[in-house]
Parts: sequence; structure tokens; C-alpha cells
Amino acid sequence: MIQNLLAGAALALISATLPAHAVVLVQWNFNSVVADGNTSTGTTAPSFGVGTAALQGTTASFATGSPTDTPVDNSGWNTTGYPAQGTADKTEGAAFFFSTAGFTNVQFNWEQRHSNTSSKYAQVQYTLNGGAAWADAPIGLFLAIGGDTWHSRSIDLTGVAGADDNANFGVRVVSTFRPGTMAYDPSNPGSTYGGNGTWRFDGVVASAAPIPEPGTYAMLLAGLAAVAFVARRRG
Repeated sequence: MIQNLLAGAALALISATLPAHAVVLVQWNFNSVVADGNTSTGTTAPSFGVGTAALQGTTASFATGSPTDTPVDNSGWNTTGYPAQGTADKTEGAAFFFSTAGFTNVQFNWEQRHSNTSSKYAQVQYTLNGGAAWADAPIGLFLAIGGDTWHSRSIDLTGVAGADDNANFGVRVVSTFRPGTMAYDPSNPGSTYGGNGTWRFDGVVASAAPIPEPGTYAMLLAGLAAVAFVARRRG
């Protein structure tokens, strides 16, 4: 009986040390701060949390956002001015900077619309130093299934060393060549790639789990030690 009680207590302590459910760190919906019913207006300020949205070699305006956004004031961030065919691989698109200080297991979600002539392939990259250097994210290559279509996308950055507890973290989505070539593919197979094609972003969300306090690890060790002690006594 005592062993069962101690084991249960230890399991409770172990549960206390596990990362909590993910919470939203920052979110962008690109809608006007005061709803005006006009999709050609909007803002790049976060709709929740603290962060910065920044263009990467592109220009932008606002246009109709994802169908999953609010119908009253549904704006999306419409980017264009992408590289000429065969140039500037993995350099242009949109970046989102946010702090992960105090958090772990970073997740990044967004919705993206590819126009017919835009790059079919999008590469997710991350930075650990506020954009001074970028690296490809694991399993970070995405492709469009047809043009003029919205895609819901997500990437798990849990395995990225340095992503946790980092005040200078950021993610960007940039155009990239078709794998194994030095050319961009158009999102619509019947179209021709062009730098004036557009990528539109909406519903950008970064989330993560709080890092457990150091004291919870001591509780875990104590609970495990108690279970081991009882097991030895009964062995």
C-alpha cells in the first residue's frame, strides 16, 4: 500500500516537471487595429504578444486574407518583388522575430497563399541571433499544390538547438529553387514563374511551452528516489 502511494506521488511529481501545454507567444492576423471592413488596409503589428514582422527583399501591401480569418476585416500580408528566375535562392520572403525566453518546444504555424506565377517551393529558416544568420529548419521545405490557393502550414522547431529560451529568435519563409535545380517552379504548372508573383500571409502564430522551474527537477529526483527506496525494501 505504502509503495503504491509513494509511486503515485512520484508520478505526480514527474507530471509536474513535464512542459505545460503550449501557449501562444505571438500572433499576426494583419487586420486593421480598428476594424474598417477594408481588406486593402491592415497592420504588421502583432494582434497578440510581442514580435516584429519584416520583409526580406520584397515589397508588400494588404489584400484579402485567409478564409479562416474573421469575415468582418479579413486582411492578409501580400508580398511581391521576388527574385528573377535562377537568382537569389533562399533570400526573399517574410520574417517574423519573437522572443522564446522562458519557453521551450517552439511551434510555428501560418497560412500562405501562392499566386499562379509565384515560387512553388517555400523554405522555412530560423535565426538565433536576430537575423544576422539564417539556417534551414529541419523538414522545412513546403510546396504549393496549385496556384491562387491558401495552404495551412506548421513546423515543429523542438529539435533546433538554441531555439529555446532565446530572446533573439526568428523564423522566415523564403522562396527557393526546385530541389536539385537552379530554377524556381511556378505554383501553377501551366504558368511561368515571375518575380511579380505574390505570396500572401495570414494567421501567423508562434507557440511554445513554459520551461519548468529548476525546483521541479529536484522534486522529480526526490520522487524517483522514494520509489527506488521502496522497491529495494520490498526486493
